[in-house]
Amino acid sequence: MKQGTKSTLLWVLAVLLMCFMAVYQRLTGPTHPERGKAVINNTDVKFKLLRSQGGIIDAPVKIKVADTAIRGEVKYRLFNTDSEWVSLMMIREGEFLTAFLPNQPPAGKLEYSVNLYHDIESVSLTEQPVVIRYKGHVPEYILYPHILLMFLAMVFSMRAGLEAMVNGPSAYMQAKFTLIFLIIGGLILGPTVQYFAFGEWWTGWPLGSDLTDNKTAVAVLGWIVAFVKLRKNPKHRTWVIVACLVLLAVYLIPHSMFGSELDYNTGQINTGK
Repeated sequence: MKQGTKSTLLWVLAVLLMCFMAVYQRLTGPTHPERGKAVINNTDVKFKLLRSQGGIIDAPVKIKVADTAIRGEVKYRLFNTDSEWVSLMMIREGEFLTAFLPNQPPAGKLEYSVNLYHDIESVSLTEQPVVIRYKGHVPEYILYPHILLMFLAMVFSMRAGLEAMVNGPSAYMQAKFTLIFLIIGGLILGPTVQYFAFGEWWTGWPLGSDLTDNKTAVAVLGWIVAFVKLRKNPKHRTWVIVACLVLLAVYLIPHSMFGSELDYNTGQINTGK
């Protein structure tokens, strides 16, 4: 196989792996909406319940229920507290039943449940209350470059790992770009995103136990070691493969696990929640 063809195939494989990880990150983690289906009055009701809300607006709870004989109720309370449950009757807007959960300070959380009623029949959409976390508004000019650079880091990381496996000539350059994207996207823009969202620049070790911060630090450290080793000796390709696998393992950890949480009793933001 010609070198150009081999390189193209390896780039395609790296991009496909990145796309898989993007979908995986989208569908996992504690901030991904809770989805499901319930049945009431012989009607299938599909729902999507938010578990994350940004900005200063209230969080909408919106369920499509065409049957106008069906009513809805939302119950919520402050998460991890002994506060009383608050009940909201959902308002019908055409085919939708709608209610709004009150906005909370950054890292504040509510737990809530949604119940549907028809005559004497009732159904809860979820077995356990859904937890929603609030955050401040993150400007798009910060958020989108952060996301883009982190996925570019994954593409170049996978490409460098594949290059090292086939003993190709470009592993050093691809490792260099991987490290650049990780540093800018993960160590500069990542903390900036967190500052806008929760008012903290860094909540990983040694200041806290935020898993997102910690796994970013591990990934960067792994690629620093691989880059230095490869720069000293181009034959040290095993380090590139190890760094690639470390970053892959990092991306397999759902995003926002053990993130910041507001303690309503003290008013302080705790990490590792």
